[in-house]
Amino acid sequence: MSILRVLAVPAVAGMTLAACHRNAPMDEHSAHMSAADMAAPNANGGGSQGIAGLPPSNNAAPARLSASPRHGEWVKVAWEPGSRDSLMAWVVYPSTNRAKSPVVVVVHEIFGLSTWVRGVADQVAAEGFIAVAPDLLSRVRGGPTTVELSGDSARKLIQGVEPAEKNRGIDAVARWAMSQASAAPRYAVIGYCWGGSTVWQHAVNGGISGFSGGVAFYGLPYMTGAVPTADSLRKITKPVMLLSGSKDARIGSAMPAVDSTMKALGKSYVGINYPGAIHGFLRAQDDPKPQRDEAEEQANLAATKDGWPRTVAFLKKNLGI
Repeated sequence: MSILRVLAVPAVAGMTLAACHRNAPMDEHSAHMSAADMAAPNANGGGSQGIAGLPPSNNAAPARLSASPRHGEWVKVAWEPGSRDSLMAWVVYPSTNRAKSPVVVVVHEIFGLSTWVRGVADQVAAEGFIAVAPDLLSRVRGGPTTVELSGDSARKLIQGVEPAEKNRGIDAVARWAMSQASAAPRYAVIGYCWGGSTVWQHAVNGGISGFSGGVAFYGLPYMTGAVPTADSLRKITKPVMLLSGSKDARIGSAMPAVDSTMKALGKSYVGINYPGAIHGFLRAQDDPKPQRDEAEEQANLAATKDGWPRTVAFLKKNLGI
């Protein structure tokens, strides 16, 4: 049974609130996704837990969460130190003999804090990290709640979340998580779609003390037309990795420019564009669509099987475990 705890962030000065990007129009994340890709991400997968060692697919997430041996719970975290306003987050703790574990913030897609994202957080904890997934729609939906939004509702509300608010939310949950007795004072950020772009924004923003890098799944930095804004990328001081699928034409076409700009700036960066995989491949994996495309399903699964171990290796290297 899930437990709800109400918690405040310790009073620590120096919240980093500046934002280096403006909000992108909503179709930046939705126009290139098919109707099946954009289906509400809480569909029941009939009890399958997916593939061990990988995050669950969309369909496998409910069963994976139900069967997880790890402790996960809902928490309310103050937006700022001393504030009475809070956001909701899902936190999962690793089962480990290590005295202190670093933190990974998991940032949701345009679908909001879904069952699938909580399933990803559970797998992050299985890898040895304290995983915390904030509901960055908490304010625009009227306050913190454990009620899962439909995909349509989340996509409408997410347009009201400003870049500075995203960073405030990540700062808040990272600070709270690192204050736990079992936490090491280091964190990284991973995110998907809208959350992938948010990873870039957080890297440009610089995060708070302990920020160690980020992995963006199918999300771009701020772009001026087809070119990334070098002035913002120049501010990045931590490693970043971008993982996408070749069927995501918008991101695929932008990746060479992102790659060359990051290289020219001397940044620590890796970009991989998986052949035949779609936008959202980690959630889709080989879940069957109403109109079956077995080649695409296998490409998504292959991208997941390569991309997730790369992500774990990135996190372990940069968070020091």
